[in-house]
Formats: sequence, C-alpha cells, structure tokens
Amino acid sequence: MSDAMIAGRVRAGKMPWPGLLALFTAAFTAVMTELLPAGLLPQMAGALGVTEGRVGFLVTAYAVASFLAAIPVTAALRGLRRRPVLVAALTGFAVLNGVTAVSSSYAVTFGARVLAGVMGGVLWAMLVGYAARMVPAERRGRAIAIVSAGITVALCAGIPAGAALAGAFGWRAAFGGLAVVAVVLVGWVLWQVTDYPGEPAAVRVPLRRVAVIPGVRPVLGVTMLVLVGHQAMYTYLAPLTELSGPGRTSLVLLVFGAGTVAGILMVGAVIDRRLRATLVLALAAMAVVMPMTGAFGVSAGVLLVAVALWGAAFGGVPTLLQTALVNASGPEHADVATSMQTTVYNAGIAAGSLAGGVVLESAGAGALPWTAFPLVAVALGVVVAARRRAFPPRPGARGRAWPGVRRARAPRTTGAKAGCR
Repeated sequence: MSDAMIAGRVRAGKMPWPGLLALFTAAFTAVMTELLPAGLLPQMAGALGVTEGRVGFLVTAYAVASFLAAIPVTAALRGLRRRPVLVAALTGFAVLNGVTAVSSSYAVTFGARVLAGVMGGVLWAMLVGYAARMVPAERRGRAIAIVSAGITVALCAGIPAGAALAGAFGWRAAFGGLAVVAVVLVGWVLWQVTDYPGEPAAVRVPLRRVAVIPGVRPVLGVTMLVLVGHQAMYTYLAPLTELSGPGRTSLVLLVFGAGTVAGILMVGAVIDRRLRATLVLALAAMAVVMPMTGAFGVSAGVLLVAVALWGAAFGGVPTLLQTALVNASGPEHADVATSMQTTVYNAGIAAGSLAGGVVLESAGAGALPWTAFPLVAVALGVVVAARRRAFPPRPGARGRAWPGVRRARAPRTTGAKAGCR
C-alpha cells in the first residue's frame, strides 16, 4: 500500500490498523529484547561462562544505554525522514539479537546489548509520536494505547513464552526468534507504515524550547513522581506479599499483570474523550489501594483485589501520560518530548528501585506503601491543578491544536541573518 493511500485513509478518519499493529509489534520486540535475559539467567550464564549476576548486567547495560541515548540521538536524527529511522532501529534489533544468539563471548554479548539499548532509546522516542501522526487528532489517544499495549503483552505473555521456547530449544533459539521477528517487522513497516518528513533545520525547535512548551514540564513531573512511587513498591512486591502469608508471589504477579491488561483496554476506550478524568481516577485509585498491599496480616482475598485494582489503575497511566505529552507538545515535537519522557521514565524506575531498597532495609516491607503514597498523591495534585495546559478537561475543536501547543514557525528569510536562530 502506498504512502498516499495510507495518508488518504487517515484523512478519511479510518484507523490505520496494519500500521498501528506494526508499531505495536515494534514495542513488543523492544521489551522482549530488553528483558528476555532476566528469564534466561542460568542458561546464558553457563553458555557464556559467567555468573548469573553478570548476565543480569546485560539487562542493566541495555537500560543505561537507552537512558543515555534517548535524548541526544533523537535530537541528532530529527531532520531525517521518520520511516528510514524506524527501519534502521528495527534492523539494528535484528542484527544485534542475531549476534546475541550466536555469541559465546560475554564481552561481545555485552557490546551487542549496549548497542541494542541505543536502538531501544531511539525507538521509544519515536513510537508514540509516530502513532499520533498516523491518525486524526480525535483518535490520537486510542492509537497510542494500541501501540503501548505491546509493552503489556510482552510482559504478560511474551517473556513467559520466550522462557518456554528457551526451555524447549535453548536460549539461543529465543534470541534467534527475536531476530527473525525484527526482520519480518522491517518488511511490515515498509509495506504498511507511511513515511513522514523530519524537521527542516529552519523550523527545528531547540530541545530547551520544547522543554518549556506550556504543559510539557508538568507531564514530565507527574511521570517521574508516579514511576518512583510505583517502582518503589513493585520492585519489592515479593516481600510485600509475604506480609499476608508465604507462597503467593507468583499468583500476585499474575493478578497484577491481568489488571494492567484490563487497565489498558479500559483506557483505550475512553482516552480520547476523558483523558483528564481517567488519569485523575487512575491516580486516586492507586493512592487508595497501594497502602492495602502493605497491611500486615491482610487476607489473601483483599490482597488480590487490591493488587488487581493497582494493576488496572497503573496499566493505563503510561498511555495517558504519553498522550498528554503529545497533546501538550504537539505532534511535530513529539519525538523530542517523548525522548525526554523516556529518560524521565528510566530515571524514575532507577530511583524508585533504589528508594524502595533503602526503605526495605531500614524500615521493612510494610513501610513501602507509605513511601509510595505521598508521591502518587502529589502527582494527583499536579494533575488536578494543571488543568489549563498539561491536562485540560477536553481537547480543542476537531483538527485544531490542543491548548498549550505552540507551532514552530520558520524564521523570516530577509537580510544577512536569513535562516539563523
């Protein structure tokens, strides 16, 4: 299908399902590439001749590279057409997962993981903005929800399936399978995902000016607060669960995963009409139910209900915040804005895990919810207060910019300073 035909469908208001599902699969592939080693520690350790802890560092290397690369690499690639950049990142996944599948050297595998993390940083900065540009403004939230669902499917089904494949055919087969998926995905993107121009140098807004667009900083602040609070608890869900009795961790994780799937489905149905109200409800629910998970001696039934509600509330929050950021920055600045959010997201995960570990060691698992609660409560307060720019009650008229979006304008080309900023 040609770009003109796909663009025509978008103008007609139709959801470009083949293209959105390609981006969904790209998100799925990125998460699988990042986290699959965590489920294959013993097998990979034996094959590479290192400890399981050093195999765990392969996940860390990917995350750090993604964290460091997201903003500078995305900024460097802003002027290039979007589809070739997307194809290059997916091709990188194919090659680097293939290298991982055949490597017997820890150093080579580590290097491949670092480069894969760079590809991941570029990909995550692109996916949300790409989805937003593929659909009319009134369906932007739903498109982002579809693409973001690839994360949840990877966590809930992809990682267990990868571990099962590795158990049956070896861990190299799991990474080889990911390489094949990425190759197929390159063809899918070329066939079904329309291309978009990069930002011409004359109208390219500097990073610092994207950061100060009204509404961008509150969204990034809420992202940080929510991720630190959530991760401080989720990282240590096992000791939290033990407070209500031993042997329930696997069931609790399964219930949380099912809750996140339900949350994404519910958010996808209402996000374009009720983004602000849905985000307020989700954060309020998190603030209410998270303390219940740390209550000593709470019954198994109450614990599972609380975890299910926590999962459902949190499941849609990343999609809500990504959509709010695109609305605030405007689709033309979405790649840069979401690269900032990717960095904030990873920083929040790291800070939450660190803070939770300190609290667990010093005060015990029961104190974790009371560490997370004030952070989520402050995030809720910011959303309630920032109703004009970051989280407006409703979008503007169809086809017009959301409140707070400032379009980039080309400079006047007169005199000796033509084209200078």
